[in-house]
Amino acid sequence: MPTENSYKIKTKKRNLFLRVSKGHFATNHSHINYYIDVTTQKTRLNEAKAVAEELVGYYNTSTVVDTILCLDGTEVIGTCLAEALTEGNFVNMNSHQTIYVITPERTQGSQIIFRDNLVGAVKDKNVLILAASVSTGYTVKSAIEAIKYYQGNVAGISCIFATVEEFMGYNVYSVFNPEDLLDYASYPYNDCPLCKSGVKIDALVNSFGFSKL
Repeated sequence: MPTENSYKIKTKKRNLFLRVSKGHFATNHSHINYYIDVTTQKTRLNEAKAVAEELVGYYNTSTVVDTILCLDGTEVIGTCLAEALTEGNFVNMNSHQTIYVITPERTQGSQIIFRDNLVGAVKDKNVLILAASVSTGYTVKSAIEAIKYYQGNVAGISCIFATVEEFMGYNVYSVFNPEDLLDYASYPYNDCPLCKSGVKIDALVNSFGFSKL
């Protein structure tokens, strides 16, 4: 973890928790006072399943999901979520139906594109966006724009941690939120009070992880 001030936010479920570090961190778009480490949720099967089981309850009989678009390296969670949505014992519109699980390709300008062989998983499909976190919304915004460009429908937005409950008119469902981190804050990179106070940056962070400074 990038600082000594690191700990777990636990839940009543064995494999469902959040690892966080308090400090001063720089992302591509903002500065934040907590680094949320979701590495094992994205890479360990039992933790990925726990996240998926928590999220699947938001998608009931009124929601159809044809495709899950996995952002931030959430493919394992996406696969577990697709399996949960298609289980016969879960009452929803996807029971016994298959679901595409796809990842985006990005241009140098950070726009999301889909090659011709993947367009069929988006066009005229109900696409659920799955992200590690939703804070500034830059990544999710590009996903929404890409789905619409390729003539798909946004079925919803799900993530492990979110600071918002709604984005661009769509509900954001998350496992954890600011109620779990009451003093969580995100600042514009050019107007960061930590920088103004002379607090050094602990690490550079993105969806791949962190690099200590």
